[in-house]
Amino acid sequence: MHKSVLLEPALSHLNLSPGQIVLDATVGSGGHSEAILRQISPNGFLIGLDQDVEALKRAEERLQAVGGKFKLQHLNFRFLDQALSSLNIKDVHAVLLDVGVSSDQLEKSDRGFSFMKEGPLDMRMDQSQTQTAEHLIYGLSEKELIKIFSEFGEERFARRIAQKIVFDRAKKPIKTTFDLKHVVEEVVPPKYRFGRIHPATRIFQALRIAVNDELNALKEALPKAFGSLKSGGRLAVISFHSLEDRIVKQYFVKEKNTGAGKILTKKPIEATEDELRENPKSRSAKLRVIERN
Repeated sequence: MHKSVLLEPALSHLNLSPGQIVLDATVGSGGHSEAILRQISPNGFLIGLDQDVEALKRAEERLQAVGGKFKLQHLNFRFLDQALSSLNIKDVHAVLLDVGVSSDQLEKSDRGFSFMKEGPLDMRMDQSQTQTAEHLIYGLSEKELIKIFSEFGEERFARRIAQKIVFDRAKKPIKTTFDLKHVVEEVVPPKYRFGRIHPATRIFQALRIAVNDELNALKEALPKAFGSLKSGGRLAVISFHSLEDRIVKQYFVKEKNTGAGKILTKKPIEATEDELRENPKSRSAKLRVIERN
């Protein structure tokens, strides 16, 4: 079963107790939600959101086995205010945002998130949307591709990779994860092809962020999540790369400086050695928590 990252520190910092109302705005396959539901039951209420219908099906099954009161909705976390409004809930005791791509998504080749498995260049978290990574590969100009690879992937070879994509797409298909991986491998200098991080890693990250508008979604969600908290309520955010963590850190500092919140994590909490051994994918995870005054 999918193992949720930073589960214990996230739960301890949310400071949950029976009877509370909690929003897990990125429920995924339900790992965090299951633990939350156990802590707030029997009279608590969990609201779970996710833009991935497949994830919601897995979470529903997992939570039904626990029992307790919960409601799942197919919704991007940027619309969490709409979810609460639809349930006539004014405020909650805690909110969790785990904004990374899940291992369940990475491991399914037909979703196209990973260059480790051959599949279509999809990368949509919400499969009801139309834009895929393939649309970006074929629809964007060289300049636009450079911008995405530079800003969302912080890729040093953004220009030469974009140039190669534009050159190749006119002659042969770039329709699968392996097609794109091979384009990147062909163009980066030899010494970067066999390093600790595969040269396609940042390109796939950049495209996934662009396809799902992830950074803007996070920027929209943070004030809504913090604003939905009761006094003393806590917002915990787990991010997986520097772009997300920077947004979270800056937002938390802003709320602290206005006197609205108290930051509970001076530095982001990262996985312990034990968790890294058990779940290597937690290596890049960072947890930050803020309490509303």
